[in-house]
This record gives sequence, C-alpha cells and structure tokens, in this order.
Amino acid sequence: MNLARLASLTLLLVLAGTAAAADLRVAIVSRTVFYVPLWLAQDKGYLKDEGISATVEIFDNAEKIMEELRSGRSQIAISTPESVVVDAYRGGSLRIIAANAERLPHFIIARPQIRTLEQLRGARFGVLSLNEGTTYLVHRLAGAIGLKPGEYEVLAVGGAPTRWRLLQEGKIDAGLQPFPLSYEAEAAGFTNFGPISHYVSDYLFTSVNVDSKWAQQHRLLVQAFLRALKRGQEEMAARPASAAGIAARELKTAPALAERALADTARLKILSPDLSVSDAALGSTFETVLGVGLLPPGSVYERSRMVDSGYLPGR
Repeated sequence: MNLARLASLTLLLVLAGTAAAADLRVAIVSRTVFYVPLWLAQDKGYLKDEGISATVEIFDNAEKIMEELRSGRSQIAISTPESVVVDAYRGGSLRIIAANAERLPHFIIARPQIRTLEQLRGARFGVLSLNEGTTYLVHRLAGAIGLKPGEYEVLAVGGAPTRWRLLQEGKIDAGLQPFPLSYEAEAAGFTNFGPISHYVSDYLFTSVNVDSKWAQQHRLLVQAFLRALKRGQEEMAARPASAAGIAARELKTAPALAERALADTARLKILSPDLSVSDAALGSTFETVLGVGLLPPGSVYERSRMVDSGYLPGR
C-alpha cells in the first residue's frame, strides 16, 4: 500500500468518529479558469474520496477572504498571496501552502473607443481590490507604457466577471481579463492590447492559503485537500475535453471557449503542475509588495517566512 493511500485511509478512520472535522469551507475570489481543478475535485468526487465535504464560496473580494481565514469561518482560501506575504512579515500566522496560478493569463482589455495605449491616459482601471494582485499589475503596466501616478484611476470593483460587466456598462474603461472572458470581450468588439505577461512574466497570482494555527492542528485534513486538488489538476490536463464541460458550467461560458481556455492554460503553463511554489513566481510577487511600500524598506526575501510546503502531496 503506498503512503498516499495509507494517509487517506488514516484520515477516513479519524473522520469516521468526528464527521464535523471533514467539513471545509473554501474561499475563492471569482469564477476564473484557475479554479477548474477545484471544481473538478468536487464534481468527480476526489474530495469525497478523501473524506472531505467542501463548501466553496465566491467572495469577489480579497480582503473579505483574509478576514474569513483569520476568523476561522473559512479554513482554506485559493486567493491572492499579497496579504499573506504582508501578514507573515508582520509576524502573523497566515501562510501559503501551495501554488495555484504562477503565470498570468490576463489580457489588457479596454472599451472599444480606446484604440491605442496612449488613450489609456485618464482611464478608469477596474481591479479586484486596492491591495491585491490586479492593482499592482495595473501600476506596473502603467509605468511601462509611460503613465504617471494621477494620469489614470484605479477602482476596486471585484473579480474578472464583475470587471467584464462594468466594462460593458461603461463604468470602467479598462481591466485585466483572464480567458475565456478575454475571448468574449474581443469577440464583442472590445480592444485587446495583448497579454499582461509582456510586462510581467512569472508572478504568483493565486495560491492556496491557510491560517497556520488551524492547519497545524488539522494536518491530515489539509494534506487530503491538496491531494484532491492535485487530482483535479491532473484530470484537467489528462482529459481537457471532459473538463471543459465543467469549466463551461462554472465559468458561465460557451463550451468551445472553455475548451480554448483550458488549452491556453496548459500551453502557457499557468498552473503550477505539482502545486509547489516557485521562487521565480513568489519572488516577483514579493518584490511588487515591497515596491509599493507594504513591507518595511530593506525587507529581504525569505521563502520560509511565507511558505509552508510540508502539506504538499509527497512531502
């Protein structure tokens, strides 16, 4: 019997007498392609195989997700890592335990009337929140195309589906949109200025985050969750046509666009294949957080302060 199977059986025996311990609330940001492995783990019964009953809740707000983890209302989050980095350097207990998206699938989408990068001067950029992922990417983009602070506006509006709705309503002028929403936007006549990866390559955009105080007390359960998540990711890679059906349902898009999104996710190597956190991706995120002043000047990159890899399958 291999060690992973033995661990699963051990967890099931433990949970047999304490069924409530198998219930997990998992917080995610929005309906984006990063979460297809999680939805597959639910749909295919991989979480159930590990003795886990998971409730997945979409918050569309990164700050609320951090509050959920700190309060214990949610036990696991697949969300942005910046607040976790800041918390860890302030002596807090939040930690990254696995990688999710470590490269960026976002395209720079603007209203149809905006046809050149120069016309982004004065634009309203929609972002998830003012202290997380897309905000920092917008600032890096703005600097790269010659926009100075004050020459554009950043509005915290929520995740990618919300940004797409607001773009259509004309309430924001531009936003970073992952596929398949970027495909839909381009087909609808919105301007696509290309991938943000032209300006930012490796970047830990989403990660699996926990409060280490809780996770240390529920190590077998956390390990079981990550095994199920990894099975979901392997299923997505092995049978993309089948996975596209679940992706289309959850992303609320056409099956053809969902299949194209999964193909591009694989081609661009968006997801960490074994859930491990690469220093290239985390280092880029760390430098961004440091550069915007959320860490004390002179703070040094120390992986062990932010990441606990001991929960990963095979560790």
